[in-house]
Amino acid sequence: MEKSEEEKIVIVGGGICGLATALALHRKGLESIVLEKSEKLRATGACIIMQPNGWRALHQLGIASKLRQTALPIQSGHYITVKDGKHTDLLVGNGGECRCLRRSDLMKTLAEELPPNTVRLGCKVVSIKVDANTSAYSILHLHDGTMLMPRVIIGCDGVNSVVASIVGLNSSRHFSTCAIRGVTHYQTLHPFGTAFYLFDKDGVRLGLLPINHNDVYWFLTRKLTSTDSMVSKDQKLIKESTVEAIKGFPNHITEMINNSDVDSLHLTDQMRYRAPWDLLRTKFCKGTVTLAGDALHAMAPFLAQGGSASLEDAVVLARCLSQNMGIALDPTGMKAARAALDQYAKERKMRVFWLSLETFVVGTMHDTSALLVKIKGKLEVVRDLLVPSHPEAKRV
Repeated sequence: MEKSEEEKIVIVGGGICGLATALALHRKGLESIVLEKSEKLRATGACIIMQPNGWRALHQLGIASKLRQTALPIQSGHYITVKDGKHTDLLVGNGGECRCLRRSDLMKTLAEELPPNTVRLGCKVVSIKVDANTSAYSILHLHDGTMLMPRVIIGCDGVNSVVASIVGLNSSRHFSTCAIRGVTHYQTLHPFGTAFYLFDKDGVRLGLLPINHNDVYWFLTRKLTSTDSMVSKDQKLIKESTVEAIKGFPNHITEMINNSDVDSLHLTDQMRYRAPWDLLRTKFCKGTVTLAGDALHAMAPFLAQGGSASLEDAVVLARCLSQNMGIALDPTGMKAARAALDQYAKERKMRVFWLSLETFVVGTMHDTSALLVKIKGKLEVVRDLLVPSHPEAKRV
């Protein structure tokens, strides 16, 4: 039998962005619930590189100082071309705070700060009914027959977002590059100090960042192959393919891969992104439904900005909602919700556009011909849609 429940704000997706959005709302005194389809909170991937803008957001969420205790600051960067051994210094985090956090630490810290029963596990959304032209509530149908009628729906459900299709965003696309990630534990101190290293050889790039004095997070990008889909399902094969890809790299790098924790290995055979021109052409909301995080601006990891940008979304969205939810003479709250989401979209559009555009350009540089094909014809779209005088959206 169906049962109906009225909620003010429902967040679809219990990943980093969903939990951060719930916490940002909680800090502003607004209640929300998070619907997560899995039976437990999961952190996909081993680590996340937190850039200065991400740390500003974490500070506003009230958890930055706690997370700093789990990770070393990255204080320098080095780019090394393997063939000739040439070293070039890299600026890390634009000179600001940069650390490599375990995703599990971030998820746990976010979840621990939420009020009890905020997160509802095992809740799968099967359909959403939105009336964009009236003051009627949107309706969420769950797999168990429950109907929720929230004032606001926030889609934080990742790159394959169900909510994004409701809002009207085109499907995400993927690069012809794959990424492999892992963690290596050193019984004694690792040799990398507090530096970020990026090694480059024949289109294969391997980067590494210390998490702490004993653990190192590493990632590798290379051309996608026809066997990667099969390899991604077997962590032993992932390690073997990584060792094969770094032939000719320094011995201590090969040793790092060989000694990596097999359970930490993850191969992404489709590095998905949201086309930047789609972000310009599409509204970020429909009625009182909006998006945040990868559901809105899926970014491949070339800039290491996906996580930080998602935390920005959470903080800005909560601020917009808290500033508007008190509108007088609005008994249903729908007028206030629409005003809040319009403000959020206005503030975030150009910010996420520029991040997505830069990610797109860097990602397609892995294949020059693909770059020329994809950019041709798109520049006119960007030129026509972009208002030259529009200032960059507010940062957190």
